[in-house]
Amino acid sequence: MNNLHPDILEAIRRALVEDIGSGDATSNSIIPPEAQMTGQIIAKQTGVIAGLDVAGAVCEAVDAKIEFRQKAEEGAKVENRQIVATLDGPARSLLTAERTALNFLGRMSGIATLTRQFVDAVAGTKAAILDTRKTVPGLRILDKLAVLRGGGQNHRIGLYDMILIKDNHIDFAGSISEAVIRARAAASGLQIEVEARTLEHVRESLSLGVERILLDNMSLDMMREAVQITSGRAKLEASGNVSLETARAIAETGVDYISIGALTHSAKVFDVSLDFVR
Repeated sequence: MNNLHPDILEAIRRALVEDIGSGDATSNSIIPPEAQMTGQIIAKQTGVIAGLDVAGAVCEAVDAKIEFRQKAEEGAKVENRQIVATLDGPARSLLTAERTALNFLGRMSGIATLTRQFVDAVAGTKAAILDTRKTVPGLRILDKLAVLRGGGQNHRIGLYDMILIKDNHIDFAGSISEAVIRARAAASGLQIEVEARTLEHVRESLSLGVERILLDNMSLDMMREAVQITSGRAKLEASGNVSLETARAIAETGVDYISIGALTHSAKVFDVSLDFVR
């Protein structure tokens, strides 16, 4: 638990406060305080497991007497009915921790599983799969960690660690050139990426020497031409309505990155359950 980022520990704390409140009324009224229990967390589908350490930290935060043992590696493929962790400890505490631990594990594993599907879809090309900022508010660090464990890469973490000049910024400034001039005048030292909606935007961005260009909802032919125009002078990122069916063709245009909001805003929760054996 102590190896986890402080923001993850804070997310766990908030989740437990939200769920437990003044106490687990059901377990505390039915289960004797001295009762012990053994349980197994079981995958109910095939996919990529992620967040076992987070689930273990939930259990530790509820009761340090809970013994949580991982039976699968983070980011590993698991099969339906595979045991991914075992737990022993006070029965009341296990029942209290159960839902919060499974909520984190299910969401993170769902994101990791979808990410791995996209990574596999573009295997053999140079394109890396990126996430976006379309995450659950307050849980971004967990969502992005799940993407990493699924084999993807993180785009910017927030608004503070990269300058991404998008259509609204360009429209407000009046042009890509003016927007880039203003961004550089701020002397932030951050990498600059510009959203390009046309090939002329690509050319204009290249003339300004920006490090990255986002190809927004471009056709495959436009992306291929953008790759030729750029000729390695900037990294190219494809974005906009990317699916598992289209990812391979996009990667084969020669772009460096493919960013996919669906990794974190539309991943289906991975089915895991906690079964008690005694």
